[in-house]
Amino acid sequence: MSNYKIYEGNCINILSAIENRIDLTFLDPPFNQNKEYKLHNDNLSDEDYWQLMFDVCKKIYELTSNGGSIYFMQREKNTEYVLKCLRESGWTLQNLIIWKKKTSAVPCSNKYGKHYQIIAFASKGDRPKTFNKLRISPPLPPNYKNGYENGIYVTDVWDDIRELTSGYFAGDEAIRSKNGNRFHKQQSPVHLLLRIILSSSNIGDTILDPFAGTRNSVGIEIDPDNAKCINNRIKNIRESDNINNYYTYYIHTENLNDIWNNNGLTLANKNKKQTLLPLELHKRAGIQPLFQ
Repeated sequence: MSNYKIYEGNCINILSAIENRIDLTFLDPPFNQNKEYKLHNDNLSDEDYWQLMFDVCKKIYELTSNGGSIYFMQREKNTEYVLKCLRESGWTLQNLIIWKKKTSAVPCSNKYGKHYQIIAFASKGDRPKTFNKLRISPPLPPNYKNGYENGIYVTDVWDDIRELTSGYFAGDEAIRSKNGNRFHKQQSPVHLLLRIILSSSNIGDTILDPFAGTRNSVGIEIDPDNAKCINNRIKNIRESDNINNYYTYYIHTENLNDIWNNNGLTLANKNKKQTLLPLELHKRAGIQPLFQ
């Protein structure tokens, strides 16, 4: 099983105390939309919010090994701030990924409905030390007669990963309280984090999610209830969280067995070394705001 550590507390304070060298970070902070959180003020001024984001990116940069990577997810309207934040804290942009959600766009009265989020992929140094070129087997468009014999490469537009929508339509993957309500409405899908981890890490790497991780991983969570949810999810793997559900989707990736390290076996059959756990391939369903 992977070495996994979750820290409860303020993100900035804990980042200052971490001694691990980080190989990959997934950064998906609260979006400062005045939402209700127990221990986080989600209504900061723009200046204070982006200063906080800069401080986090800078501390992560200092902890990251040469060539390590970061994926910073944000709302599309904040793209210019994300790029500035990464650039001024030392990171080198590699791609601006568009995650096109496979759900209905929210209609707007005077402009096009919003249907995507951005994920900025950047590295410490000019080139990332790890980038595994994934090939996928997506569903065929209706007008195609023949399949993709060897799959197709993943590009910077991710339109094949479904958002976990609200209510019943989120399906079995959504973490729910005993009353059936969503534990955290901003839960990220397992498949989204799986793609990032397969692309930019190798077995034995250390991954940080200051909002939680996998491989050998370091997670930070300020809310004790969320921390408890994370740990319960790690201990009790659900079928809807099992990453082996996606193994055949990436079957045409040349070095898949090296980066997957379980050859499509179920997690229950694995022992020794690292295993890709579906645990924190979820960020907010258990991992929500890490800032006070």
